[in-house]
Amino acid sequence: MAEEELRTTCCIAGGGPAGIMLGYLLARAGIAVTVLEKHDDFFRDFRGDTVHPSTLEVLGELGLLEEALRVPHQRIYQAGGVYGDFPFVGPDFRYVPARCRFVALMPQWDFLNFLSGKARQFPGFDLRMGHEAMDLLREGERVAGVAARAGERMVHVRADLVVGCDGRHSTVRQAARLPRREYGVPIDVLWFRLSRRPDDPDQVLGRINYGRVLILIQRGDYFQAGLIVRKGSFDEIRQRGMEEFREGIRQIAPFPGDRVAELREWEQVKLLTVQVNRLLRWYRPGLLCIGDAAHAMSPAGGVGINLAIQDAVAAANVLTGAPREALGDEAVLARIERRREFPTRVTQAAQVLIHRNFDFVFRQPGPLQAPWQLKAAVRIPGIHAALGMAAGIGVRPEHVRGARRMGFRGALLRGAAVGVALGAALGVLVQRRRGLAAGPCR
Repeated sequence: MAEEELRTTCCIAGGGPAGIMLGYLLARAGIAVTVLEKHDDFFRDFRGDTVHPSTLEVLGELGLLEEALRVPHQRIYQAGGVYGDFPFVGPDFRYVPARCRFVALMPQWDFLNFLSGKARQFPGFDLRMGHEAMDLLREGERVAGVAARAGERMVHVRADLVVGCDGRHSTVRQAARLPRREYGVPIDVLWFRLSRRPDDPDQVLGRINYGRVLILIQRGDYFQAGLIVRKGSFDEIRQRGMEEFREGIRQIAPFPGDRVAELREWEQVKLLTVQVNRLLRWYRPGLLCIGDAAHAMSPAGGVGINLAIQDAVAAANVLTGAPREALGDEAVLARIERRREFPTRVTQAAQVLIHRNFDFVFRQPGPLQAPWQLKAAVRIPGIHAALGMAAGIGVRPEHVRGARRMGFRGALLRGAAVGVALGAALGVLVQRRRGLAAGPCR
């Protein structure tokens, strides 16, 4: 097999949101970076498409927001659901202290094409599509690069720093033998599409009833639907047949019931095996993992992309401030882990708590009645704004080093749920009295 050898300062394995954003930020700072993406394009169906206010804020700090919002997308200002026969409103993003007070539903391939196109304007940015990371190169105890396969040839990319951004099944993480902690997850998600009509709901809608949870995300002329099922139950569901699957959807969500006939074969239903885990150590000498490679997230809250991008911003802030000869030093990489481990822990703890509620739902095959706790909670003043802050901004939002910030007029999130609620309430009060400049997001 033919071989090729390259030399760069930073080699990023994985061209997802974390990898492309980190590549952009490093190239912007004048650091030579090579990004390896195993696929020939970014097109993947049923990838996470939720771009939260925290990510839109980063794009604003980079001067990319107005152009990014020209990419076709839908805007979600609040999310809600129906528990049994009780409709409720959940997170409300209209009060977050940010340029954009909504979640943008933007196909991930469009987002990555946009951002990588901008990154190519920097001479130090090299994106290699169709290059799959296979192993790590080492010099003694230090990681010194990546061995990648590109068609019929091997490519050795030698670098001062390797960053694993290759997702929850990370080859880089496995090759480095980094230990991780697994959290038990009781759910998987079945993704499929249903056509949408103009008079259908236009916000994210959850349906909880008859032992099932169905999420409907409007994507213009169709719904991206996610049926949350008990972990490992997909084979049993298929054995019971497509007609029973369709009837279950009709039962929980009557309004698109006639459209479930569009589901004719199981190839239209994609299984997302949900994982929640976290590396106990994110680095080795010469190597760092971020994004899903460092912490696989549940789809609960749709925060995975945004946490990955926050990781990339934090990593770039530290790396661009370090001496070039020290980029792969453990002391530098440990600073990145310390910065991002706390928000990861808090977010995963919240997701694990949400997952516990699904066990109760799965055990209730008949019609559900909304618990009094839910009915009381949704009436708490400011709760919807607090949930919007928690989901839309998150814990410890990152800002681009040296960029002009918008300046939060409310309290920034720095920790636990109490901080979330207080920050949101203060943000709401300030916005009502002063207003927030929203730029292209108005």
